[in-house]
Amino acid sequence: MDNQRFPNRVGGTTGGLGEFVPGLLMAVSGGYLLTNQVVVQTGFWSYLGYSLAGPLLLLLLIGLGLLFFNGRSLPGWALTLLSLILMLIGVIVNLQLYFRPASLFFTVIMLTLLGGGIGLIARSLRPH
Repeated sequence: MDNQRFPNRVGGTTGGLGEFVPGLLMAVSGGYLLTNQVVVQTGFWSYLGYSLAGPLLLLLLIGLGLLFFNGRSLPGWALTLLSLILMLIGVIVNLQLYFRPASLFFTVIMLTLLGGGIGLIARSLRPH
């Protein structure tokens, strides 16, 4: 019989599917539990104590007004796209990530699942 037809050859090696599947389940569940403990907050750019959200919204309003007046207005498209891009950049660069309080036991479980799962996946991909 040809061993290529059987699913125990993960990644084209003689590693086992019996290590890959539990490893994948462990890594996914550990990754989910870890990312579930992270809180994401954002702020917005400010300059000399003033928020830049207002001026960017004003540029967006002007750009949209120009586009509604003339859909082919190059300055309208430029203002609209520039203000939208700057707003998106402003939100992304000000993201803050916090790890929610968790017990040491729960943290060890999360990291064990994630690290052990990645280890089993790696082990299943090498021949043995």
